[in-house]
Amino acid sequence: MNTIASLARRLGRPGVVAATVLFAVVVNLIIYAVGRGAGATYVFTAGGQSTHVEPLTLVGFTAVPLAVGLTAAVLLSRWWHWVIPVALVVAPVLALLSIPAMTLPSDLDTTGKIALALCHVTLAPISVAGLLAIRSLTQPAAPPLTAAP
Repeated sequence: MNTIASLARRLGRPGVVAATVLFAVVVNLIIYAVGRGAGATYVFTAGGQSTHVEPLTLVGFTAVPLAVGLTAAVLLSRWWHWVIPVALVVAPVLALLSIPAMTLPSDLDTTGKIALALCHVTLAPISVAGLLAIRSLTQPAAPPLTAAP
């Protein structure tokens, strides 16, 4: 936890949001690529037409909700201290609930469903890590450890 707090202090709140979003995007693009290598086509039907989940679409669906949520948490936590603890529960729950809401009902091939579901799963711990880093910025720094005499 001390590593997260130290990094967060160097980055500041906007930097934590940006770093968290960037990390999530990179992880999800890696999952997407592994899924592609495993045979996922990422093709599904929407509005009666065949549609393809492109990497840029994945970036948008990863970055936008995460950036909006973390930014809202940063801004609102300045007035209401309960926002971060609530967000620590809500963010991973929303990430995981989006699997049965979006991924499972689609007609993606099985490999594509698994890969995209994993992209949603990764957002749970990544969002928690980002929120913990943000929370560490509102807490005083821990005193350095000293050796006992």
